[in-house]
Amino acid sequence: MRLDEFIEGFERDEAAEKRRLAAEKSYAITDHLDAVEQQFDEALSGDALFGSTAPEIFVGRSGYPEVSTGLLSPVDRDAAAEGFATSSEWYSEGLGIEDVLQRRTGMLNSTRTTAVDSVQSSGRGRSAGTAYDVWEGFVGVQREVAIADHPVDVEVGLDGTPDLDLSFDDVGTPTGPRATATGADLTENPHVPSAVEKTLADDDWQAQGAMTYLYRRGFDVYDINTILSAGALGRASERSLVPTRWSITAVDDTVGQYLRGTLRNSDTIDKPELWYNEYMGNRYWVLLAPGRWEFELVEMKSPGSVWNPQPETGYYMSSAHEGYEGRTSYVEETAGAYYAARLGVLEHLEQRGRQAKCLVCREITDDYWAPVGVWQVREGVRNAFESDGTHPLAGQRGVGQTFGETLAAVIEQLPVPMAALRRKSELVAGLQSQLSDFS
Repeated sequence: MRLDEFIEGFERDEAAEKRRLAAEKSYAITDHLDAVEQQFDEALSGDALFGSTAPEIFVGRSGYPEVSTGLLSPVDRDAAAEGFATSSEWYSEGLGIEDVLQRRTGMLNSTRTTAVDSVQSSGRGRSAGTAYDVWEGFVGVQREVAIADHPVDVEVGLDGTPDLDLSFDDVGTPTGPRATATGADLTENPHVPSAVEKTLADDDWQAQGAMTYLYRRGFDVYDINTILSAGALGRASERSLVPTRWSITAVDDTVGQYLRGTLRNSDTIDKPELWYNEYMGNRYWVLLAPGRWEFELVEMKSPGSVWNPQPETGYYMSSAHEGYEGRTSYVEETAGAYYAARLGVLEHLEQRGRQAKCLVCREITDDYWAPVGVWQVREGVRNAFESDGTHPLAGQRGVGQTFGETLAAVIEQLPVPMAALRRKSELVAGLQSQLSDFS
């Protein structure tokens, strides 16, 4: 796996504008930060923080290969730590944007600057088979937290007071208050699942194979992402810390490729289908049609939103596409959202043992006022297939005899005209002659 495939070629320069717009949308978050400051004062014991850390870590990408790497620790000692880690349960619980931001502001990100190859050593590792792994010091504690199957009690030494702020990322979940860590110690022995121990003990197991193995053993991509980010997957001599943003996309892509491979010889669905879901100000239309695997994500970003701050520009559209053989390059325009949406579709098709052509249309409305990460895209698409029929188009099968007729049934719901969709979508452009009556 080449990690540079998951590095974006440019940095977006609208970060300050996004933060301003988000602040205007919810004064409750700024009020919550004031309350968090008091919590920190009460939780800190001298220059240390005692608490239970969620099974989640953070590895930054700025300054790579020297990165900021951190332990995420809930400050509220009475809170259930597992609820602070990003997971599919957040969708099941019906969390909104404010709920997510409040949970993240309630965790301290205790960080240190570390070289990504700091997980390697000439000494012995955590287990007999991992001769190159480092499991001592701050990075060692971080790795133990990442591979454990439940929150682990830790003591973190801090240098100075926390910086009470939020850091947004359109791929990763936001991180809250930050403080420089002087060190960290486990106060209990973490329990590590046997499947993870197996991947650690094999010095020659490539990262892709280890990820696929864990997924087949019932680990969700959230767990695998954390383990990969901690540098606990892959050949022992090549293991390194992986920035969280990159590991999220790498896992979604790797698991997606595996699922696509399982469907290569499967029968196709027998008629067009239309599925729909709404979550956190995002609207998803998932169109499936008979045929060999093909996938496209088209995003429509509302003017005046954090994603398209200039209201006079109209909807900003982006897209990415792959055919039967998949992609050979990283997706730039839709970035991690592409791989997250594709995974949701492939999981559904794999459960049915069928393949299909798929078009996902995602409208990002002004109600999505703060980026909370691509997990909400993944869960929005995953749960589109669990439709309860409350939307007039939800879960409809056979709404048209062809893919074109099915798309025509949904065009009235989209915020852009067919002509604009055709210009941006390869799948729709291929239907131009059939859909000329709807342009």
